[in-house]
Amino acid sequence: MYARSTTVRGNAEAVDQGIAYVRDEVMPAVMGMSGCVGLSMLADRNSGRCIITSAWADDTAMHASEQAADDLRRRAAEIMRGEYTVQAWEIAVMHRAHEGHDDCCTRVVWGESDPSKADDNLSTFRMTMMPRMEELPGFCSLSLMVDRATGRSALATTYDSREEMERATPMGTQMREEFSRALGVQVTEMAEFDLVLHHLRVPETV
Repeated sequence: MYARSTTVRGNAEAVDQGIAYVRDEVMPAVMGMSGCVGLSMLADRNSGRCIITSAWADDTAMHASEQAADDLRRRAAEIMRGEYTVQAWEIAVMHRAHEGHDDCCTRVVWGESDPSKADDNLSTFRMTMMPRMEELPGFCSLSLMVDRATGRSALATTYDSREEMERATPMGTQMREEFSRALGVQVTEMAEFDLVLHHLRVPETV
């Protein structure tokens, strides 16, 4: 499975307009494309930063949709009065305790590591980290997306509410630091969002 994420850094006052456009226009168009298996959207209403992620059955389907998707993302950026960047990923891990809902919040951690160690790192993550992450308060789901060529990664952990996410912070921080040290992953950024659209129907990978 593959994913394409579009990050729009827009005007905070225009975020709700952007959400409405993605929900009413982008999502039906993208999910009607061959090979699409879902779409999600994260939004930070304070900063105006939003991440729209579409999932695809294979790399071929994702690339075939590129031109049509580009027109949609340009319009989304215009509505939110901001600039956008695009990143293609392999969906390496997807695990849900249960489906997302409107009150969910997501913490995303971006990192970098040695690309040659990708397979070993993913195996270690599945065996040692995932069972512990399920114990986090309010744990809903997690997805780990990787770019094997560059070693970049994005780990998104979704919680049932912002309160639960805050409760999970001490435990999550300790786990992240242990994992980063053990596998040589350098955390480059971390951010928190509301999960405003939750239709990423990617099958479980574990």
